[in-house]
Amino acid sequence: MFKKILIANRGEIALRIIRACRELGISSVAIYSEADKDSLHVKLADEAICVGPPSPKESYLNIPQVISAAEVTGAQAIHPGYGFLAENANFSEICQANNIVFIGASPENIRLMGNKSQAKKTMQQFDVPTIPGSEGLVHSEEELESIAKKTGYPLMIKASAGGGGKGMRIVESHRQLVDAYRIAVNEAQTAFGNGDVYIEKFIENPRHVEIQILSDADGHAIHLGERDCSIQRRHQKLIEESPSPVVSEALRQKMGETAVRVASSLRYQGAGTVEFLVDKHHNFYFMEMNTRIQVEHPVTEMVTTIDLLKHQIMIAATGKLSLQQSDVVFSGHAIEFRINAEDYTRQFAPSPGRVHLYLPPGGPGVRMDSHIYPGYVVPPYYDSLLGKLIVWGHDRDEAIKRGARALNEFIIDGVTTTIPFHQLVISHPDFISGNFDTSFVDKKLLAKQNG
Repeated sequence: MFKKILIANRGEIALRIIRACRELGISSVAIYSEADKDSLHVKLADEAICVGPPSPKESYLNIPQVISAAEVTGAQAIHPGYGFLAENANFSEICQANNIVFIGASPENIRLMGNKSQAKKTMQQFDVPTIPGSEGLVHSEEELESIAKKTGYPLMIKASAGGGGKGMRIVESHRQLVDAYRIAVNEAQTAFGNGDVYIEKFIENPRHVEIQILSDADGHAIHLGERDCSIQRRHQKLIEESPSPVVSEALRQKMGETAVRVASSLRYQGAGTVEFLVDKHHNFYFMEMNTRIQVEHPVTEMVTTIDLLKHQIMIAATGKLSLQQSDVVFSGHAIEFRINAEDYTRQFAPSPGRVHLYLPPGGPGVRMDSHIYPGYVVPPYYDSLLGKLIVWGHDRDEAIKRGARALNEFIIDGVTTTIPFHQLVISHPDFISGNFDTSFVDKKLLAKQNG
């Protein structure tokens, strides 16, 4: 086992990794920017080292500084969390070159899954259902028109290196095709430095359902059930739950076996997520694979009681996954609410500032993962996530009622948060009945407000 791990991240995920390290008897090193010098992860880690100014590019994304921090403190491994360098294949290689273990996927798997069109080709080789569309990248407007004619409308133009909804356009008719293609290419080039795009059939009324996996490089893999992430805005998740209201036991088994086949075939190492779209006929299609721990991992931990972070670290240290599929037992229902410093009435505009009062909820079945405290200043330089409220119930009805109770007693004063938004969602009849898809927030919840 490692003696010391450097955490190349900030916020609640840095705290989550510190806690896993402490329970495993591992010392932790926090890195921080000048803007984060008073952050809780800096206070709770065994050691802390500043890696630069507030700008992520000059601090958390500054690979030479991060590697230097690991070397100076004697860390044997680096945990990247999610975001920042978590899916950076070059960083993974640089860690290896400096005899530092990267707690995550191999550079080869990060590169393969990071290229959406190549990932799709690979899934087809593994006999995994994929969304109809282009065989690979679209290189010209002539090729675009030919593929669109074959695929039919509506369709989606998607950035190959994309994420977070950038470089993505829904095209309803041939009239919109060329303009949407040019906009998507330009947006992808600006956001990712890579203007490559591909085409997929647009699945109407889809659910976003993902399967959590743990796997080792010997091909031993297990799945830990699904998370339904359909409550999202601009393709960014806001609420996640497990199990999904629309996934039957038979479908869960089929999707789980598919995800395990993917992990085993890739000789994938660590924690990962295979993401699918599920249509109204309960057909599922591969969308992408995230080669890191997910923001929403606590949902799975609550229904399985398996600590994903500890197992991720143990796999990196030993090269072996100690769990069998039979060790995974599901119990009850969990829902996670992402508490962001955002104003949903102003199109989720960020709301940085000082937290004057912070009173998180408690009681049975309530978990709060957060790095904030009274007096904490929410900086404007990073993601607006303040924390995650996770509730557990014996069934979905109890989980929803517990979520409503927890949100009602939750107080954060000084910055605007998404707590009122979550209260709107879980009181909506369609959410309560499980009758929603990825367009729910825009079309049903906020349509009147925006109109």
